[in-house]
Amino acid sequence: MARQVELLEGSIPGTLTRLAAPIMGSQLIQMAYNLVDMLWIGWIGAGAVAAVGAAGMYVWLANGLVVLARMGGQVLVAQNLGAGDRPLAGRCAAEAIRLGSTLAVLTTLVTVGLNGPLIRLLGLNEADVIAQGRTYLVIVGLGMVFTFLNPLLTALITATGNSRTPFAAMCAGLGINFILDPALIFGWGPLPAWGVGGAAAATVLAQAVVFVFLLAYARNDESLFRYVHLRQKPDRQLLGRLCRISAPATVQNALFPLIAMVISRLVASWGDDAVAVQKVGSQVESISWMVADGFAMALNSFIGQNYGAGNTLRARQGYRVAMRLMTLWGLLCTGLLIGLARPIFSLFIHESAVQTMGQSYLVILGFSELFMCWEILVAGAFAGFGSTLIPSLVSTVLTAARIPLALALSSTALGLNGVWWSISLSSIGKGILLVIAFAWFQRRIPDRAPRAGT
Repeated sequence: MARQVELLEGSIPGTLTRLAAPIMGSQLIQMAYNLVDMLWIGWIGAGAVAAVGAAGMYVWLANGLVVLARMGGQVLVAQNLGAGDRPLAGRCAAEAIRLGSTLAVLTTLVTVGLNGPLIRLLGLNEADVIAQGRTYLVIVGLGMVFTFLNPLLTALITATGNSRTPFAAMCAGLGINFILDPALIFGWGPLPAWGVGGAAAATVLAQAVVFVFLLAYARNDESLFRYVHLRQKPDRQLLGRLCRISAPATVQNALFPLIAMVISRLVASWGDDAVAVQKVGSQVESISWMVADGFAMALNSFIGQNYGAGNTLRARQGYRVAMRLMTLWGLLCTGLLIGLARPIFSLFIHESAVQTMGQSYLVILGFSELFMCWEILVAGAFAGFGSTLIPSLVSTVLTAARIPLALALSSTALGLNGVWWSISLSSIGKGILLVIAFAWFQRRIPDRAPRAGT
């Protein structure tokens, strides 16, 4: 079976589904990485969960910085492949890889060298929790090269219409992570019990396996990577075009975890158990937005290739099909989080009082799942057309609004639940506004994408 899905012709629902299914599977596997960690770490205690949650904020920030190389690279590669210019697509990919590698090195230096101040910045209360958070951050910081290059390579491969290879790589990584997590956290045979550090090491080793898998594919790929020559002189014009596409989304994705850190400091005033609730709850909730993000990545490639080929009508039809599918998914996630909140949360943390707090988190966030799916999918559609400013502005402004909203609502009788409502309400607003904005944007789309080198 051919790895690439033909994006320029054929049934749109079938094409999108074949491309999106492995991507969504990969996203679910990424979520499984995190949930496997939480399942095992939860047995250590809520303090360990809080430590991982604090350190994970900086991993989240790193994932936001990846967007600077990933989004522009995927958009330009897809559009130039659609236009039939593989050498130019390869040059775009090379610029994205060079940029991603540079960002990975810089992020490693910061997270490892400043691990103490970074963890204390989040307002954790207990000395042992702070120490565990520092350990986790140092280890995952040493693996930042995989945090950056794995999603970047995945995006570039997906832009060619191949989503099966990244899915297979993620499956291999999950298998390694599933075995190593309990072995390194609790100690098996000659292996000592390493606790939180073991969870971090298992994740980094699993990511390394994914990277080797993707690199092996790239070395033999004829559709794109054959034209990627990293030793060639960097092309500043291409890099500038790539960064102009990515910059608004990068600012958005970098600010999002920074805003979340402010919210986390507010949550920490209710104690480390509240931090643990936020960490576990956000991982459970990620089942909705990770699938939506996977479908958005597929839609990005679909629209990019068809727009690059001058088939704007097919690109628009792809968006409509994707919106119908994501609406069904969002409604399903809403039902699950609201209807099964406590049984789901009790899988991860076993203290009854913390379970009650977690139940409230999932129910409140459950009301926003449909709108969150809309927000993510519409942002992917904008990106496919090479436009990221509008969704970035909407998302950044309303995400930042969570801070004053959380302060206002948490000072009422809602207490901690007021913080959760600030997150849910802002997600609802973003989803509605972006659907309206894209309807306006579609009327102004030109017939063909501009070339990357112009």
